[in-house]
Amino acid sequence: MAMKLPVLPPVSPMLAKSVAAIPPGASYEPKWDGFRSIIFRDGAEVEFGSRNERPMTRYFPELIEAVTAQLPERCVIDGEIVIATGNGLDFDALQQRIHPAESRVRLLSKQTPASFIAFDLLALGDQDYTGRPFTERRAALEGALAGVTAPIHLTPVTTDLEVAQRWFSEFEGAGLDGVIAKPPAGRYEPDKRVMFKIKHERTADCVVAGYRVHKSGPDVVGSLMLGLYNDAGVLNSVGVIGAFPMQRRRELFHELQPLVTSFDEHPWNWAAHEAGERTPRKGETSRWNAGKDLSFVPLRPERVVEVRYEHMEGVRFRHTAQFNRWRPDRTPRSCTYEQLEQPVTFRLSDIVAGLGEPS
Repeated sequence: MAMKLPVLPPVSPMLAKSVAAIPPGASYEPKWDGFRSIIFRDGAEVEFGSRNERPMTRYFPELIEAVTAQLPERCVIDGEIVIATGNGLDFDALQQRIHPAESRVRLLSKQTPASFIAFDLLALGDQDYTGRPFTERRAALEGALAGVTAPIHLTPVTTDLEVAQRWFSEFEGAGLDGVIAKPPAGRYEPDKRVMFKIKHERTADCVVAGYRVHKSGPDVVGSLMLGLYNDAGVLNSVGVIGAFPMQRRRELFHELQPLVTSFDEHPWNWAAHEAGERTPRKGETSRWNAGKDLSFVPLRPERVVEVRYEHMEGVRFRHTAQFNRWRPDRTPRSCTYEQLEQPVTFRLSDIVAGLGEPS
């Protein structure tokens, strides 16, 4: 039976553009780090949309049960699917939930159950709310979700700039990404960058320990592989940088050739990049990006680059880092984790009551 809602799937979520500072005069929310999803519910029918408009419904059976039990009979709600732990958000565990095997999906739904953080309302009953101002949508969302319990949660909101600035500083310690600012009078505009996001950005000096070739050819650099030394003096793989103009990619290839070495003389036999702690073999591909070769060209770890990054997840950069400048004045051995700013630990349950606490 087809859904009969005033807003039907697929819908591409409303987006945000990055700004350097939290703007005044907005409505502010924490920026959650998970899978963006619009939930469509029409009675017993439930669908979880995603950023690429592909349904994610089958991967989160525990959330289907919660939506059916707690959300209004007919509604369309925008939010974020997260996995919350006592130590903060766990994006690695969330990625593992996207698995082709039904038996594995069911097992993980019990081992690493997900939560849904609601933050916008597109439809309720027969009413389309997308053309209404955010303040009206938020008020209706609060009414619709009054009394919900874990794993469904309503994100906190404030119009106080000082509170938003405190959230930006404190909530990172729980694994959150920053702050979202929404125009109070703004309509819900799918796939339009009409909100604002303010994310943490820092710099780090890293060792360039290898590169991957670009898809355009074997003499073009696709990405540079970055390393940091741990307390034991071991060079860890921490991420990549790859946003270079094509001409610069070709130049980098020729600049780096004198540093090319063999794996026998390299600190990484095969980097554990994008494959967890297990060491990938030559020609192996990533489960998250079919066809992506995890092999790389090893370089003597002699060159240092300063990069911009948002935050760490474990010992690695959570997102792809951005090139800032070369640092010929820095020695590779000085590129350690000690240079990184450590956010103050913050409990998820202090942000949303009950989130990340044992059920």
